[in-house]
Amino acid sequence: MRILKYLIILSTIFASSISSAGTLVVNSNQSGESSEAAFNAYVAAFEAAHPDIDVQVNLTEHEAYKTAIRNFLVAEAPDVAIWFAGNRMKFFVDQGLFMDVSDVWADADLNNIMSSSKASLSVEGKQYGVPWGYYQWGVYYRKDIFDNLGLNVPKDWAEFKWVCAMLKKNGITPITIGTKYLWTAAGWFDYLNLRINGYAFHMGLTAGKISYEDSRLDAVFDAWRELIEPGYFLEDHATYSWQEAQAPQINGEAAMYLIGNFYVPTLESAGVVDKMDFFQFPPIKPGVGMYEDAPTDTMHIPSGAKNVVDAKKFLAFMSDPSAATNWAKMGGMLSPNSLADAPTDRFQQMGFAMLNAADGLAQFYDRDANPDMAKAGMEGFQEFMVKPDREAKVRARMEKERRRIYGE
Repeated sequence: MRILKYLIILSTIFASSISSAGTLVVNSNQSGESSEAAFNAYVAAFEAAHPDIDVQVNLTEHEAYKTAIRNFLVAEAPDVAIWFAGNRMKFFVDQGLFMDVSDVWADADLNNIMSSSKASLSVEGKQYGVPWGYYQWGVYYRKDIFDNLGLNVPKDWAEFKWVCAMLKKNGITPITIGTKYLWTAAGWFDYLNLRINGYAFHMGLTAGKISYEDSRLDAVFDAWRELIEPGYFLEDHATYSWQEAQAPQINGEAAMYLIGNFYVPTLESAGVVDKMDFFQFPPIKPGVGMYEDAPTDTMHIPSGAKNVVDAKKFLAFMSDPSAATNWAKMGGMLSPNSLADAPTDRFQQMGFAMLNAADGLAQFYDRDANPDMAKAGMEGFQEFMVKPDREAKVRARMEKERRRIYGE
C-alpha cells in the first residue's frame, strides 16, 4: 500500500511538472510594428525569468483578431489571449470562455499594485484577466500649423469650431479620421455624449438602459452636425482605415486627430513627433464634468487552455515593474502597475495628469457596450457622419437593435 501511495505521489508530481513547463501558446493582436516589438520584449523577459517555458506567439492583425477570437476561443483555445477590459471581456465571461484568475490577483499581489484597473476586470467580485496598459484619448494636433496660422488650443466648443473654420479657410483639413473600421467614429460619439450628457447617462446608454431616440441625444447629434456639414472632417473618411488617415496629418495636410495615445509611436517613426502636441477634448455644456475615455488592454486565460499553470505565471509576470513598464511604454501606453516607472514621454505625462484629474473614466463605446449593440451603434455613427440627413432613420435602427439585444 505504501509503495502504491508513493507511486501515486510520484506520478502526480511528474504530471504537474509536465503541465507547468514546456510550450505556452499565446494569441496576440499586437500587430503594429511598435506594438509587436513591445509585446515581444515582454515575452523575452518572461522567458528569461522562466527558462523552462517556451512561449509560442500566434500574431493576428489587430482588426482581424476581433473576429478571430470568437472562433478560436471555442474551436482551439490558446493558453493566453490578449483582449480588452469592460463589456468586451464580460461578453466572453458570460459565455464561460474566460477563466477566473482571482488567484493570480491574490498570489501576485495585483490587488494592491493593479487596484485602479480591478473593477474593469471583475464580474460579480471575481477577476477574469490582468491589465497591461491603458491610455488617454484626446486631440493630437500639428502645433506648427497652429503656430503658423496664429491659432490657440480651444478652451471650449465655440473656440473649437472657430479653429476648424480657420483651418478650412486656409486650405487645411481641420480633422482627419478614418472610419472604415467604424470605432474611430465611436470616439467622437463618446466625447460629444460625455461632454453634453455626462458619465451616468453615457454609461446607462452603453448598458442598454436608455433609448437611442431619447431627446437628450438630440444635442449630441446636433453638435456633431456642426462639424460634419461645414466639411471639417477628412473627405471620404469611410474609405480610410484609421492608419491610412494618419497620412494627411503626417504630411501636414490635416491639423487634428481625435485618437488614442497608441498613435504616438507612428508619429515618432514618421519623424514628425516634434511638430505634434496634444489637448484635452474641450468642454461643451457648462456644469458637465470632464470625463475621459481610457481603454484598458488586457490578458486572459481561455477556459479551454491546456497549460493553465504557465498561463497564470505569464499573467502574474505583469507584477514585475520592469516588464510592466517596458511593455506599456514601448506600446505608447500607461502602465496600470503602480510600481512601474513614471512616464517620461511628454504625451504620456500629459495623459497621466489628465486621467488622474478626470471626473470619471469610460472604457470606450465598443468596450462599454454589448458587442452586438456596439456593432450596430458604430455602423450608425459612420452612416450619420457620411449622411447626416439620415439621423432619424439611423437612430431608429439603433433603437430597434437595442430593444432586440436587451430583450425589451
